[in-house]
Amino acid sequence: MIVIGTAGHVDHGKSTLVHALTGIDPDRLAEERARGMTIDLGFAWLTLDDGREVSIVDVPGHERFIRNMLAGVGGIDAVLLVIAADEGMMPQTREHLTILDVLGIHHGIVVLTKVDLVESDWLALVRDDIAAALAGSGLAGAPLIEVAAPHGTGLGALRSAIAALCDRAATRRSAHGTPRLSVDRAFSIAGFGTVVTGTLLDGPLRIGDEIEFTPTQLRGRVRGLQTHRRSVDTALPGARVAVNVAGVARSAVRRGDMLAPPGWVQPSERFDARLHVAADADRPVEHNMALDIYIGAAEVRAAVTVLDAEQVAPGSVGWVQLRLTSATPMSRGDRFVIRQPSPAATLGGGVVLDAHPPRHRRHRPDVIAALAALARGTPEDLLRQALADGAPQSCAGLARGTGLTTAALAVAADQLARRAVLFELGGAGAWLIDAQAWHRWVAAAVAAAHQYHQAWPLRRGLPREALRQQTGWPDEAFEHAIAAMAAAQQLVLAGDVVVAPGFSPQPTAAERAQVAAWQRASAANPWAPPPFGGGDELLAWLVGRGDVVRLAGDIVLPAAAYHEMVEWIALHLCTDGQIAVGQVRDQFQTTRRFALAVLEQLDAQRITRRIGDVRVAYRR
Repeated sequence: MIVIGTAGHVDHGKSTLVHALTGIDPDRLAEERARGMTIDLGFAWLTLDDGREVSIVDVPGHERFIRNMLAGVGGIDAVLLVIAADEGMMPQTREHLTILDVLGIHHGIVVLTKVDLVESDWLALVRDDIAAALAGSGLAGAPLIEVAAPHGTGLGALRSAIAALCDRAATRRSAHGTPRLSVDRAFSIAGFGTVVTGTLLDGPLRIGDEIEFTPTQLRGRVRGLQTHRRSVDTALPGARVAVNVAGVARSAVRRGDMLAPPGWVQPSERFDARLHVAADADRPVEHNMALDIYIGAAEVRAAVTVLDAEQVAPGSVGWVQLRLTSATPMSRGDRFVIRQPSPAATLGGGVVLDAHPPRHRRHRPDVIAALAALARGTPEDLLRQALADGAPQSCAGLARGTGLTTAALAVAADQLARRAVLFELGGAGAWLIDAQAWHRWVAAAVAAAHQYHQAWPLRRGLPREALRQQTGWPDEAFEHAIAAMAAAQQLVLAGDVVVAPGFSPQPTAAERAQVAAWQRASAANPWAPPPFGGGDELLAWLVGRGDVVRLAGDIVLPAAAYHEMVEWIALHLCTDGQIAVGQVRDQFQTTRRFALAVLEQLDAQRITRRIGDVRVAYRR
């Protein structure tokens, strides 16, 4: 299914033509019917002889309603450029033609209306004028059909031309991507609630889908769907769709909001673009100039940063960053139109290259080179540019940022991984990272482990959390990264630490001598040994090996002695039900200090519980 829009000067018969073709009056407002002039967007559809359906968006032709016109043409695939034979090319016709070129709408039909009102020689002059005006535009060479809509003259030929147009303008939208819909109308229906309409982009939308409006981030659910006033379970991209939304009030939705799955579209306050200024623009686009931006069905004021010059002259192109006054939903690849606010005039437009760029400094060759890579637009180029900062990114995030479908992204990632340009983390490309950045990170992680071992030779290894904080990576990406390093035997995972291959904590000869001396001194009475003087690191190494137990008050016991005391205390509690510090002291010929430290350790472990001067078994 394709969407065709009308374009052309006011009172050239666009709405009359749509009504004659479809039987549907696109002028839905009472004021429009009273004034005989389209003010806002109108919608209709046409069923061709072969059963195919075509959505039609009828736009206002008066210059005062150009904003409404721009809200409707952002999602169309082709155009009916309507020109009245008694007037020919008019100013608004030419501005609409400029807008169509800016938006990349190059499929269309020129419909010459009111041919019954003019003589044949005048008609020939109008045809020549139209051909000259279209030369060099995207509609150059488009078929021209002459009609007199009220009498039905030429409508059969127009229907045949529209069928051929559908073949030429076969939808470029993926049926397997993620759905987006820029809201051009929002209203409520009694008993149903909020309804929004727009042209569905990128992927299918289904009843029951969870959705989110951007930039408000209000979430709801698709309660119902209609295409051409027929209820459907699934709406396909390229269709005009009415969406009944549950959970969102009508008053909370406005024209230009984007409907998409939650988290898929992020609002932007600036974007990068290759700006085309129309050859017939009244003035150049200058650095810091205030502009009105039209993207999707949204309108927003902006200032322009010209990155590679002081201005972009009429008929030329330039690299720009547009700074928006309010967050606006958009994605890479979306087309936009720029107009000067006063006096109002269309200046040009372009394509969004990066919807969420950092703020750029001007006249930077590296910035221009990066934008040129984005403008080339191959999936591989887009992926490489998105990963250029060296941080790992999830495939879902990359799909949002690049505008690629999940399938296209997977193919591009596989090709780049085979060429060792990027590295996949987590299997099936769950996370991707630039290959050079990956090798740098691996080298840094291995170096960090070795440095840690040198600084703390008796510790088990570098804590995983300390390594993660050095990277600043998301937890999931970090865990995939160290798992990949472990699989490649670049690091060894040991619980909560990472270890360089081949490393094990080893005390020096002097430290071993200290341990041996303490063990000999403890042998006489292991339940009351002398203080351990080997330092905290050596003591922690012994604790980690299970050779000693460290208690409160810097008390250190040989592990065998400690466990013997614990076993005796447990047995005594089973037989007597309670135990005092003095009983432990006397049993093991130790001091009150050692006996109390052991019992307090058991209290802390909830093995015993103190009641007055005795301990009893802990009961949950």
